[in-house]
Amino acid sequence: MSKLPNVTTSIFSVMSQLANEHGAINLSQGFPNFPVDERLLQISERLIRENIHQYTPMAGLPSLMEKIALLTEKNYQRKVNIGTEILITAGATQGVFTAINTFVNAGDEVLILDPSYDSYEPSVLAAGGKPVRVSLNHDYSPNFNTIEDEITSKTKMIVINNPHNPTGRIWTENEIETLETILEKHPTILVLSDEVYEYISFTHPHISFNTRVKLINRTIVASSFGKSLHVTGWKVGYLIAPEKLMQEMKKVHQFLVFSVNSFSQHAIAEYLDVVDFSEIAKMYKAKRDLFRNLIKDSRFELMPCDGTYFQVVNYNQISTANDVDFARELITKHGVASIPISVFYNDATDRHMLRFCFAKTDETLIAAAEKLSQI
Repeated sequence: MSKLPNVTTSIFSVMSQLANEHGAINLSQGFPNFPVDERLLQISERLIRENIHQYTPMAGLPSLMEKIALLTEKNYQRKVNIGTEILITAGATQGVFTAINTFVNAGDEVLILDPSYDSYEPSVLAAGGKPVRVSLNHDYSPNFNTIEDEITSKTKMIVINNPHNPTGRIWTENEIETLETILEKHPTILVLSDEVYEYISFTHPHISFNTRVKLINRTIVASSFGKSLHVTGWKVGYLIAPEKLMQEMKKVHQFLVFSVNSFSQHAIAEYLDVVDFSEIAKMYKAKRDLFRNLIKDSRFELMPCDGTYFQVVNYNQISTANDVDFARELITKHGVASIPISVFYNDATDRHMLRFCFAKTDETLIAAAEKLSQI
């Protein structure tokens, strides 16, 4: 009997395969198509011949954990104990799965805000929990009335994704304070804050849950070097949490992956000495602005993009087709691949929105925009 009977081939694989079949420009999957930093390549070339290819300690490479602690203190003024509050994971997705499967038991409820990243619900189901999907408002802001209404005595956790995939929205200070007010009434609910795009913000600063004193003792923050450093294939992420939560997650992590790729950890640890995350944000902002400027006179309506490397558009002026069918048509007739937003909803809410990934070379974005502007 399947634990995940409704899980099929992901929409990302479907759209990428269709793009390949039709020779379309692929702005669907969320990964960069440009080279990594030459400095990281040079570090990697040197390290590959060093004696670093055996297991690291289960929780992570100590030098990398020290750099994470420094990064967290610099950006969020939070002092983290590397021995008890950090866990290096095989990408943030494994971190999210570990966190959920550590604390969610049969019958427990987990609030997930839709549209939501596709790994959250299966992680809850694999743990025997019940995903409770709560739709965001039309502008993708949190609907706190609905969130509060859905909290029950069985609610174990709420999953926050900020900056938000797929919409590119970033929570405001007032929104986070409102959530804090709600959760003060429910002191046993854990917060899982997926912040993999934390260093890619544009219109206003990302507010990390690392900074929230009222919630810090029951919050797990998931981060991703794959996203932040555009090395998605390296699959290196990390969790930060208070010791009482982390010691339990380490038990699950130990028997899920034990330890994470040693070479990648060593390379990233060195690279953190030279990389400037603010420059990465500037690079992505330039790509966002380029793509938006190129299609601003098209028939696609641009939605706000506060952060991440995703741009959502509305196509009401072009077609009345549902978003999945229109996304397929966009590939087969116009040569550009996207992701329909309805797939991120439990109830397939369709507002005629598509997500484009602008983590691509300028040449790719220009070519795609030319096609989109002709529709």
